[in-house]
Amino acid sequence: WETLTLSEQLANVGSEVDRAIRAWEAERTDRFERALERALELFDLTVRDERWRGHRRREILRAREEFCRLFFDDDPPEGSARRLSRYFLQFGVLARRRGSGTADPAPACG
Repeated sequence: WETLTLSEQLANVGSEVDRAIRAWEAERTDRFERALERALELFDLTVRDERWRGHRRREILRAREEFCRLFFDDDPPEGSARRLSRYFLQFGVLARRRGSGTADPAPACG
């Protein structure tokens, strides 16, 4: 995990976030629970990465908070799932570009 860039880590987190959202919407409890657990595990691994201090770590924790709020808050904000998906999609696009050799600046978190 520590060999991945921030955009690659967050792209992986985003994949699990999207899986959890889709499973929740489809009422697939088994898939939802696995995706939820994996997303939280990846959030926690990313937060523990010593390279991401200060504003980056705060941004990751804020995204984790919004993810949890989506499923555990009695009244999550309208459009939360869509906004989370869009947020993480940006990291997937950036990670893919970097993987193809395109040099991009580090993502601005926060």
